[in-house]
Amino acid sequence: MSARYDCADTQQREEGLAAAVGAVQEGQLVVLPTDTVYGVGADAFNAAAVTALLAAKGRGRNMPPPVLVGSVAAAAALTESLGPFGQDLIDEFWPGPLTLVFHASATLMWDLGETMGTVAVRMPLHPVALDLLRRTGPMAVSSANRHSLPAATTAAEAENQLGDAISVYLDGGACADNVPSTILDLTGTVPRMLRAGALSIDELRKVVPVIDLPVPEPEPELSPADRRAAEAIAAAKAAMTDTAAKAALADTTAKAAVNETAADTSAGSPADDPSQDPVGPDD
Repeated sequence: MSARYDCADTQQREEGLAAAVGAVQEGQLVVLPTDTVYGVGADAFNAAAVTALLAAKGRGRNMPPPVLVGSVAAAAALTESLGPFGQDLIDEFWPGPLTLVFHASATLMWDLGETMGTVAVRMPLHPVALDLLRRTGPMAVSSANRHSLPAATTAAEAENQLGDAISVYLDGGACADNVPSTILDLTGTVPRMLRAGALSIDELRKVVPVIDLPVPEPEPELSPADRRAAEAIAAAKAAMTDTAAKAALADTTAKAAVNETAADTSAGSPADDPSQDPVGPDD
């Protein structure tokens, strides 16, 4: 049975935070407000809880969740290094809507999914989220919605999608917008934007002048059956177009023939030929 707490009320906020901390420690899921959209979170170091988070969203291990932290020190402890750009970006944009991807520390005992040795980290600019994260430590957090559905911007929307899979809902009111965080990959020589979001490329380039933009994903290769179906649909459309064109041409030709016949008849009638007029001009 889920519990929901109105964080606009001081007493409910404290009760909700305490309940959320207890739920996270027990490996359960909680929903929390952030500065972008609502998130569903779990203890980042509890593999079963992370698996439950992915299951609640309908996602697989190939889509590991980011990690939210309550301090820069907590973020640094999760990474191998902040690299040449990480600290400057953190100083400028944290807490805020910027997710940074680093090489994960090799000493971490966790399982977020198929991360390929990286970790996506963010420090949100929301008092409820920060208060919770400072009590729980790093949490695996993803947008509070079922996979492919719109991200929740209210606790009610999150509850409608996730239901009793969540133990505690922290209601921080409606989000100002539904724009997700910008994601920047710092694992290479040149920072690379993985997802456009609340922070624009122009804002980021004021701190890091050179940033590679997202590479468009290639069109998925069709299976032989899907390819044949696509070819059949294209052929049917072409045939319909050809038929319509022929019909239009035939209609135009028929109208021209009718007009030509009418003109010929008018030109050859007795009323228009004085030599055949039965009544002479003097009668």
